[in-house]
Amino acid sequence: MAFNIIITNLASLEIEDAFEYYESKSKGLGNRFIVYLKGYINVLKVTPELFAIKRSPFFRELPLKKFPFVIIYEINHNQVIVYSIFHTSRNPSNKL
Repeated sequence: MAFNIIITNLASLEIEDAFEYYESKSKGLGNRFIVYLKGYINVLKVTPELFAIKRSPFFRELPLKKFPFVIIYEINHNQVIVYSIFHTSRNPSNKL
């Protein structure tokens, strides 16, 4: 079963910020970040249960390997709700 992905406004803003930051560092790097992130989102469409609940009662985390981000999400019936694309160098107490 494929899950529907819902990306919250906060997560969308974080994606835009990361894209702009990487593009400002190197032309094309922002696009590589987006393509890489989409690959992880595609994993969540198929197997979101693979990743453990990290924050009670239901938040799961999927760390990206090539970029310093973690996807924070929950599974709700047939939906995966992405709440944040959290930069791992930020203060962890600011996570959801």
